[in-house]
Amino acid sequence: MTEDLKIGEILAPGSDDDNRRREERVRDRFWNTARRAARQVPFMEEVVAGYYCALDRDTPPRVRGTLLAALAYFVLPLDMVPDFLVGLGFTDDVAVLMAALNMVRSHIAPAHRLAAQQALEAEERR
Repeated sequence: MTEDLKIGEILAPGSDDDNRRREERVRDRFWNTARRAARQVPFMEEVVAGYYCALDRDTPPRVRGTLLAALAYFVLPLDMVPDFLVGLGFTDDVAVLMAALNMVRSHIAPAHRLAAQQALEAEERR
């Protein structure tokens, strides 16, 4: 129950200023974090699709806010369980991301999924 409350607090869409700061943080840190987390997040393609959905100006503001909140939490190196802890570091991030993606799944468009697939394929070729 308290875990759900904490996730709910994390995913609360913020003000326009909060979302601008979150978007900047996500844009700056997303790919580095995604590379480190790739083996620990079994639904990384869905996370990347959520990233593209969050950056899409056609996505409803509340959906963007929820995704930006989850992605901002994901890119923070020190959160409830620090990401550098091998085997545990991304467990809290996975819970937050899964909750956010489940909330907004219907807003993740085929174009977001295609962009995610292409980006991950490009990452694999690196």
